[in-house]
Amino acid sequence: MAKPDEISGKQRAAILLMSLGEADAASLLKQLDAGDVQKLGLAMADLKEVSRDQMSAVLDKFIGVVDAKAGVATASKDYVRRVLTQAVGKQKADSLLDRVSTATAAGQGIEALKWMEAKAVAQIVAGEHPQIAALVLSYLDPAQAAAILPLLPEAMRTDVLLRIASLNEVPQSAINELDQLVEKQASAAPVTVLRRVGGTKAVADILKSMEGDESGAELGKIEAADVEMHRQIKDLLFVFDDLMNVDDRGIQALLREVGSDSLAVALRGAEPDVQDKILRNMSKRAAEILKDDMEARGPVKLADVEAAQKEIVVIAARLAEEGTITLGGKGGGEFV
Repeated sequence: MAKPDEISGKQRAAILLMSLGEADAASLLKQLDAGDVQKLGLAMADLKEVSRDQMSAVLDKFIGVVDAKAGVATASKDYVRRVLTQAVGKQKADSLLDRVSTATAAGQGIEALKWMEAKAVAQIVAGEHPQIAALVLSYLDPAQAAAILPLLPEAMRTDVLLRIASLNEVPQSAINELDQLVEKQASAAPVTVLRRVGGTKAVADILKSMEGDESGAELGKIEAADVEMHRQIKDLLFVFDDLMNVDDRGIQALLREVGSDSLAVALRGAEPDVQDKILRNMSKRAAEILKDDMEARGPVKLADVEAAQKEIVVIAARLAEEGTITLGGKGGGEFV
């Protein structure tokens, strides 16, 4: 690693985080935006052995107090995973670490695209085959892909979304071709390695991140092109755990339409935050009865939980169409 006075800003931040406990590091990361979390996650994962002098220099820089009792050992992937999971959740942490692993194994390549402006990425892929554009947008975060999509030629957008929805596993060689598109040199990754990208969930996430009018227009075009794929994507645009994004008045309106049996089963598979939000919007007595009912039922089949959640999501969608409630997300009720 570099001499103490040559350590970059990102490396200093990574060393400081590594010197903290997991809980403190996670709390700090929660205060940052997604881009900074990604940068620090990459820096932490790439961190090599840190000497006592380097640690002292970093502490001098950040807090002005040197307590060089020990150096920082090489960052383990497990440590980075635990910290990032506490900070941004398991799904985002897994996605970030997957990118870190890919960047470490294959150099820069497509990894560099996520640091580029949407307009620059759109210029790169606009002249390429729609399948290349689909792979690029699948690899990027949904919010970034949502910013890029409207910048592509209008005739290309729906084709790209349909191709993303159709993706599943692609050869690593396809990712290597994207690397060449960015850095003009081949990658040595084995052709037999497959990576899971795209799918209807990816399209749903992209549409969620777009403005309501734009996402609604694209969803309508997808329906005209492929009715079944439209149904699959539409089902993913609002799921049970998205009730966290509905305001309290909307939750109360929804509860008036939902049977207690369905609610008790549906909540068994919900995130704790969603359970708390539902219970908060019930009377104390009703909440106690519901909790007792959930405990008395014992184990519930996953299929039954999913069916109950789907039933409630359908009711929520109907209420949104009637204007009774507003579903959360950037595009609100336009999605359903």
